[in-house]
Amino acid sequence: MRLYISPTDGVPIYMQIIQQIRRGVATGELVPGEELPSIRALADQLVVNPNTVARAYRDLETAGVVTSSRGMGTYVADTNVKSVKSERKEVLTPTVDSLIVESRQLRVPLSEVIDLVKDRELAHGPRAEAEKGSEVDRG
Repeated sequence: MRLYISPTDGVPIYMQIIQQIRRGVATGELVPGEELPSIRALADQLVVNPNTVARAYRDLETAGVVTSSRGMGTYVADTNVKSVKSERKEVLTPTVDSLIVESRQLRVPLSEVIDLVKDRELAHGPRAEAEKGSEVDRG
């Protein structure tokens, strides 16, 4: 998995790293046991301070997304179906929260928001990729 950062988007760089790794775990692009780049290697790749990567990895470890051991590296934590499902919710929650806040400010009823989400989902075409992801949920 290749990570990308945008120094101008307003999100702290360490948070961008966290979000992308969480998304990789949620989508299955990063699998349990997969080794992540070393702090120094990722810092060099992204052209950021190694402390920024170290902070992201530390926060991910605290959240149970990765495990690390000194001198051995950082790895995607072993997950089960429930953990992957939880990680997906974790990734989507800020977007859903933002939608709720915006719809309340505009005084749009929840039923209309749900209808809009359904319409937009249909506009994006078949759900082949999303359906593949849900196979993981079935175990």
